[in-house]
Amino acid sequence: MDILGIIGSSRKSGNTDILVRKVLEGAETQGLSTQAIWLSDYTISHCTGCEGCATGFRCVKNDGMQEIYPLLEQAKGLVIGSPTYFYNVSGLTKNFLDRLYCYEFFDPQDRSVWLGFNEVTGIKYAVTVAVCEQKKAENMGFTSEALSRSVTAVGYRVVECVEGYHVFSRGEVKQKPEIMEKALKAGSKLARALNLHKRVHDIMKM
Repeated sequence: MDILGIIGSSRKSGNTDILVRKVLEGAETQGLSTQAIWLSDYTISHCTGCEGCATGFRCVKNDGMQEIYPLLEQAKGLVIGSPTYFYNVSGLTKNFLDRLYCYEFFDPQDRSVWLGFNEVTGIKYAVTVAVCEQKKAENMGFTSEALSRSVTAVGYRVVECVEGYHVFSRGEVKQKPEIMEKALKAGSKLARALNLHKRVHDIMKM
């Protein structure tokens, strides 16, 4: 599996689900393999700031995230999507993002010095998907930014942010061809970034 799709909505076959899968479809056109998961299928408790991950760089909470961490580490690309709830990501998505805290490594004497997991193991690439019922960008609030900043912090480079406005009813985004096309192209772009990375890496090894 090359690219992992994470759906932060409880509504299966809803607009977030559809757009994340459309991004993955775009990636598949470039020959990459994908897998999608719904966060609602896992029990993910909130981060308590216990700092149990400070030495081993692994979260000590034994819940559904322990099934997701290996998928994140296997995949070179990430597509993460969330609907907008009160100007931000859904609660499901927020718990997931907070639990990526174990992928940040801090200098023990100066916590302003830190590294993201993928900065150490090798940079990865991502596409974010944010969905909003309202028409105007300001009504999406922080959803798109919260997704992008969080994954960037742990070492992903976000190659595209797909934002779907004025969609609410289940599947309504399918009637918005411009949004669907943007999602498809974002997936293709993500795959091209991954393929370019591999090609350059292989050349530099020669």
